[in-house]
Amino acid sequence: MAFERTSLTMPAEVFAASSDGSNTRQLTHHNEPTRAALEMNPPETFWFAGAEGTEVEAMLIRPPKFDAAKKYPLLVLLHGGPQTMWSNAWGYRWNAEVFSGAGYVTLMINRRGSTGYGQKFTDEITNDWGGKAYVDVMNGVDYVLKKYPFIDGTRMAAAGGSYGGYLADWIAAHNGRFKAIISHAGVYDKVSMYATEELWFEEHDMQGTPWTNPESYRKWAPVTYAGELGKFKTPTLVICGERDYRVPYTQSLEFFSALQRQGVPSKLVVFPDEGHWILKPQNAQFWYKTFLDWLALYLLK
Repeated sequence: MAFERTSLTMPAEVFAASSDGSNTRQLTHHNEPTRAALEMNPPETFWFAGAEGTEVEAMLIRPPKFDAAKKYPLLVLLHGGPQTMWSNAWGYRWNAEVFSGAGYVTLMINRRGSTGYGQKFTDEITNDWGGKAYVDVMNGVDYVLKKYPFIDGTRMAAAGGSYGGYLADWIAAHNGRFKAIISHAGVYDKVSMYATEELWFEEHDMQGTPWTNPESYRKWAPVTYAGELGKFKTPTLVICGERDYRVPYTQSLEFFSALQRQGVPSKLVVFPDEGHWILKPQNAQFWYKTFLDWLALYLLK
């Protein structure tokens, strides 16, 4: 049988193996010339105690030319879904090696709601969007600060897209631990989010509609806590695609307006020709440059 294999340090190549899985061998080496010119550190996996003592898995990638005697800024990546996971697989969006290559220790936490750890673990984000998942992430940050002395706890950023963007918005309104935040296509107002083309997310995860379970739509919406944005004033980059029907781009406009009206250093980038994902190559290059420029402005100066 032939199959495609990737990892966080290897874009897709074709492999083959016997039908019982033995004699695995690589057939293509398409990306090796490019990879040979790059230094990419493999992910280090570890477990820590999340909310209610539940074990949570995470991955950490060190920057190239790593020096344990130095202090490095930390970038916490928040995955979307919310029912997905960070895996040891290559991707062209939210590529952790690109971020670590820019000089950051990159942390990816498979918080509550992630797939791959049993149905109960996945279901525990239902009607609890800013609850255990948020605690899992913050506990993970505390854990790496104790475990890895080369991480500079005074220079940390959090960034995510979709549900990850929601969690970025939630963090911006709930603590001031981060020097910078990046929210891509984040859910901000749960009631107006009902304009989504995928109502399952709202009706399943909020366990009802805005009129049958209004308390959940209020409780788990970052907009409910918008007054705290001006308290923490975490510099925030907001990115969205105007053709996004999964998380309508007006969610990002609402969030950006709340930041601006409270004097929070913030920047809005709208891609008029993109949807929920930034897919066009030139747009993707601009996305990464804008992303890294925002981090450098607050973490590398």
